Amino acid sequence: MEPASGADLTLPIARPLGLCYLATPMFDTVPATRTAWWRDRRYLVLLALGFASGIPLPLTAATLRRWLSEEGLSVEVIGLTASLGLAYTLKFLWAPALDQVPPPLFRWLGRRRGWLACIQPVLIASILALGLTSPGPESYAATFALAGLVAFLSASQDVVVDAYRIDLLEEREQGYGLALYVWGYRGALLAAGAGALAVTEWGGWALGYGICAGLLGIGLLAVLLGSEPPSPERLAMTPAERVRAALVDPFLDFMGRRHWLAILLFVVLFKLGEALAGVMTQPFYAALGFTRLELAAINNVFGLLAILAGALAGGWLIRRLGIARALVLTGFGQMLSNLMYVAVAQSGHDIPLLWAQVGIENFTDGMADSAFLAYLSGLTNRAFSATQYALLSSLAAFASRTIGSASGYLAGWMGWTGFFLMTTLAALPAMAIMLWLLRRLPPGTASVRSTA
Repeated sequence: MEPASGADLTLPIARPLGLCYLATPMFDTVPATRTAWWRDRRYLVLLALGFASGIPLPLTAATLRRWLSEEGLSVEVIGLTASLGLAYTLKFLWAPALDQVPPPLFRWLGRRRGWLACIQPVLIASILALGLTSPGPESYAATFALAGLVAFLSASQDVVVDAYRIDLLEEREQGYGLALYVWGYRGALLAAGAGALAVTEWGGWALGYGICAGLLGIGLLAVLLGSEPPSPERLAMTPAERVRAALVDPFLDFMGRRHWLAILLFVVLFKLGEALAGVMTQPFYAALGFTRLELAAINNVFGLLAILAGALAGGWLIRRLGIARALVLTGFGQMLSNLMYVAVAQSGHDIPLLWAQVGIENFTDGMADSAFLAYLSGLTNRAFSATQYALLSSLAAFASRTIGSASGYLAGWMGWTGFFLMTTLAALPAMAIMLWLLRRLPPGTASVRSTA
């Protein structure tokens, strides 16, 4: 744990992880000894932090839009809420401060937990305040401003939680850690989405948002009960050196890896097929005549269970096979699962086939998410984990926030069958890059750094 006194005059020494690439010995070997991970308190802490990370997102997205719709705001104004998601895309811009600057309060908790203890109470208060606003067609500025603050604080919390998880767990433990994080995150999306809407039916929006704010206390409790991972050694530096270490060194460090451009291209493209298909799922189901009740039972409930099971299975695969092999297997599984949409498009309103499609797609997506996020975690240097992971996760969402917007035009032009065949093939470039990287840096590679 870093001391409070003098901490603001020092910065971490950059010490690359022994395994910051996808195909290295620790990624691809099974440890000789295993612990009962389900009894490890660190995983319960990550489950709770995943829950805390998931709570704010619906409150500034789907839940907020439903509220604004019922208050009579125009669709043009409601559409502006999409810009709130920019906080999650641009979080890498302020991640260096969260990585290098000591927390203003609670320094006795350490670098990561100290920042979480500073962010979470303000986030709770902001959600409470957001629920107390009264948006209307002519008076929504306060609601939008507080929603923007919630999104900013939520994205900041995500940066620190991701860095905390990377620092807390060894590479071979990341699979199960991510599985528990995903369980908590998905449960929170349900609680702050469908759960909050159910509460507002009889208690109003202030109560719904207030309960969600209270649920964030689970994350704060996890911060207080968790352990602080060791911090990198720190050296005294001049102000100019501190600025360079915070804003420049994390990116230069990443660019020192062999084939770093190929790595970034893979990160951007890995979710392309899923992003294109995901945007069009609801219009697709509606076009085939599936009712909201059918989708609520199959897509929402059964789909959630399938993705949670897939996340746990992905963690098991990582533990057994290593991140490199697990990523390839789950990546191809995620790609091929889009063919189930083709089967549904050909069969029409077929309930048993919908069960199969939702189950297979969500299970394979859960496995791929665990492997992919563990891979991103392994790419980071622990001296800059918050900054580098924030950048990589922002790039991973690039396809869904940009190219995904063209999916409606593509579906209208190609038809449902042709569209979903195209989304399957859209994953092939990422898989080709993945195999190319594995061939250039096979398991057992001694060095992942550029020698140039």
